[in-house]
Amino acid sequence: MATSWNKKERENKKRNERKKKDEKRQERKENSDKGKSLDDMMAYLDENGNLTSVPPGNVKRQEISLEDIQIGVPKKRELTAEELIHKGLITYFNDGKGFGFIEDSSNNQRVFVHQSSSNFPLREGLMVKFEIEKGPKGYTAVNVSKA
Repeated sequence: MATSWNKKERENKKRNERKKKDEKRQERKENSDKGKSLDDMMAYLDENGNLTSVPPGNVKRQEISLEDIQIGVPKKRELTAEELIHKGLITYFNDGKGFGFIEDSSNNQRVFVHQSSSNFPLREGLMVKFEIEKGPKGYTAVNVSKA
């Protein structure tokens, strides 16, 4: 009774672990990619830019001119005079301070307006034509005239 059951159990456990380790090593050897030919490892791109294992054939290629390629933001088109001029209604105007707001009739955007941007007195409820400029605190109406 030199060996206890704990010692035998540990030896059996170690033997089983070695056996599993040898089986995994053998499985890796069988499934390894070593020995594959270069053709088996090649990857190709098709006409749409997708990876494929099939080499491309003699496919008719589409010609693209350099002018058709747009990188980044498309070029900004010039606005016409009619697109620059907006129509709207003065919804609020403070006579004492000389400023107010115009509500654009096309997109309901509120735009700041100052008395100095007009050559006639402004008041609430007046329909006006104006141009929009980017000011230090947002958009402002300039060149205000009666509609």
